[in-house]
Amino acid sequence: MAVGKEVDMAPTDKETEATVHDLHPSLPAPQYEAVYSAPLHRKLKSRHIQMIAIGGIIGPGLFVGSGNALHLAGPAGILISFSLVGIVVFFVMQSLGEVATLIPVSGSFTEYASRFVDDSVSFALGWAYWYLWVTVLANEYNAISLVIRYWAGAQVVPQWAWILIFWVIFIAFSMLGILAFGEVEFWLSLIKVLAIIIFFIVSIFISAGVIGPQKIGFKYWNDPGAFADSINGVARTFVIAGTLYAGTEMVGITAGEASNPRRAVPRAIKQVFWRILIFYVGTVFFIGILIPWDDDNLLAAGSRTARSPFTIALSDAGINAGASLINAVIVIAVLSAGNSSLYISSRTMLFMARNKKAPKIFGKVNKAGVPWVSLLFSNLIACIAFLSVSDSAGTVYEALITLSGVATFIVWGTIGVMHIRFRRGLAAQNQSSDTLPFKAMWYPYGTYVALATNIFLIFFQGYTAFLNPFSPKDFVVNYILLPVFVILMVGYKLWKKTKIVKLAEMDLWTGRRDIDRMDKHRDEETGPEDVKKKRGPLKRAKDIIIG
Repeated sequence: MAVGKEVDMAPTDKETEATVHDLHPSLPAPQYEAVYSAPLHRKLKSRHIQMIAIGGIIGPGLFVGSGNALHLAGPAGILISFSLVGIVVFFVMQSLGEVATLIPVSGSFTEYASRFVDDSVSFALGWAYWYLWVTVLANEYNAISLVIRYWAGAQVVPQWAWILIFWVIFIAFSMLGILAFGEVEFWLSLIKVLAIIIFFIVSIFISAGVIGPQKIGFKYWNDPGAFADSINGVARTFVIAGTLYAGTEMVGITAGEASNPRRAVPRAIKQVFWRILIFYVGTVFFIGILIPWDDDNLLAAGSRTARSPFTIALSDAGINAGASLINAVIVIAVLSAGNSSLYISSRTMLFMARNKKAPKIFGKVNKAGVPWVSLLFSNLIACIAFLSVSDSAGTVYEALITLSGVATFIVWGTIGVMHIRFRRGLAAQNQSSDTLPFKAMWYPYGTYVALATNIFLIFFQGYTAFLNPFSPKDFVVNYILLPVFVILMVGYKLWKKTKIVKLAEMDLWTGRRDIDRMDKHRDEETGPEDVKKKRGPLKRAKDIIIG
């Protein structure tokens, strides 16, 4: 695929070349679009962002990684871990939504960290977040290379070849413009949503004995039991839950390419709680009912079968055609998740390059506004997925998901710090929070609870490494990102001699006034945001589930 004409948007020392720090709030709206958003295009519509918010959390990890979580913790254990992490995600999204609605920029929380905390925090956060999504992408390559071999015909193709095939597919998808990306994600996410809803309905019939050889009910909660390894199993699945929830914060990234962020972002944020409850807690509840945690087919260390718990549940009920269909949905989920992973990692790298936190070459884009150099680099690093070919598939998958899970908690914790500083900056500059277009629920309590919980989970998720006997390998996998994050932050601070941003000097305006102006213009064309249409119960349910 041709990448088109290159446009180098990385900044130089010339004052005429704009970065996020060069822009002045008095710029007229057209100039704002050309300078502040460049080289990205504001073409994502509300329906795109709402569906991306759903699709971002329904990836192959939910279909495959949930089986590993069930194996480690048991049905009650995964309900506890996924519910607790889901509450944390809700408050993290409230924090991010408040700032992203007011100041929708492509750098999102990486940019906010620079404005409200310290530029060194932004540097470490940007690289950590980029690494998180490259690792998630590697997880997806590993997952698809295993799941697709469920079909006998696909087993003739070696695992490494499947990784290579999907490597090419992912990069081809990612080279599409932002509007094409939004449309692709909309329809792929819709397929995933409908598939999970159908699975829920079928699961009820299977559990009740209407479908399948027997009535199941809650018998697997008694034998082999509700917990696989008591509190130890729950601790291990916290990091899996964190990894599978990663992507909810993607709404903040898409705000920088939304045609009307003031309207689209709050709508997506407000539905996060219900979508977490329905899609994640609902999924782990049903697979915990239908499959015993000691099932030999569940993905565990040393296993080459690596089949989805969705597939296992339908196969055990004698619905082989349905199991094959679920496997096809998983393949679609991988396409969507791979698309999203490359989207986020490339936009993060682009922001870093434009702000001299990454090599200048990563600021190159084509005429469609696609940062193709960042895309290629991120996809090349994700080739660590080929390690699974020479080692146990289950072991590599578990190690990769643990690494990305710890990065998730670090990012979420930093978002909490950023939000607290933002609110303090508002107060210091005598700006009322009542003027915010979207206010975080239960601030400051929710933000502080989420921050404290993320700090706790960063350390607690790996405590099993200290159990007798001590596991050096688990210790390194669980905690290596902590010193790396600190080294990045301290090293950049010493190198650039950055300082913590003073509350009275925080930039709370860049990218804000012109968004107000653009939204006002759009409201004149499409109608004001606060005009509420009367909606029935079915319409409200549709908005919660689909958007």
